[in-house]
Amino acid sequence: MRWWAALACAILAGTWLGPLPALARDSFSAHMAMHMLVVAVAAPLLALALAGRRFAFGRLPPWIFAPIPASLVELVVVWTWHAPALHHAARFDRLIFSIEQATFLAAGLLLWFSALGGGALRTANRAGAGVVALLLTSMHMTLLGALLALSPRPLYVHDAGGPLSAIDDQHLGGAIMLVVGGASYLLGGVALTIALFRRASLERT
Repeated sequence: MRWWAALACAILAGTWLGPLPALARDSFSAHMAMHMLVVAVAAPLLALALAGRRFAFGRLPPWIFAPIPASLVELVVVWTWHAPALHHAARFDRLIFSIEQATFLAAGLLLWFSALGGGALRTANRAGAGVVALLLTSMHMTLLGALLALSPRPLYVHDAGGPLSAIDDQHLGGAIMLVVGGASYLLGGVALTIALFRRASLERT
């Protein structure tokens, strides 16, 4: 499990200390890549590393850090920060950018911990709620990604500063969200569903 944590920390370090923050000032797709690396790659790896440990959120009573409310928190965080005004502010203000990245990580960890945490003490109902939460998140990530990828005009004021026009850069960012975000949460939900079926099969034997 420590390898998952080490990999997650390496991804976060590469995301925040590498070239992406500078590129994100002028490139929507770079900004989107940062979002997806934080919430859809690093966060689930950290959740896997901590799943079953005594301080993991999933070990707390079911009304605390419940998966479905956690998925709604992430929905609000993701859609709010993609409002053009807030997105623009995060590009040019270091404090707002830091708040944006911190809330993305917090929301991602909250959801993935709630869905995957708990280890052997997980109940079937809680695991089922985790499946629903991850699939709901996959749906709204896919929806937002599709809206960005298929929009006929730029929704954000970005000077890509490269071979891509503003609209092409936005379309690329939407595709990144559509593929990485949608796939990550979908795979998480499918994996949790398989684990539930295996557990039910073992309990019947």
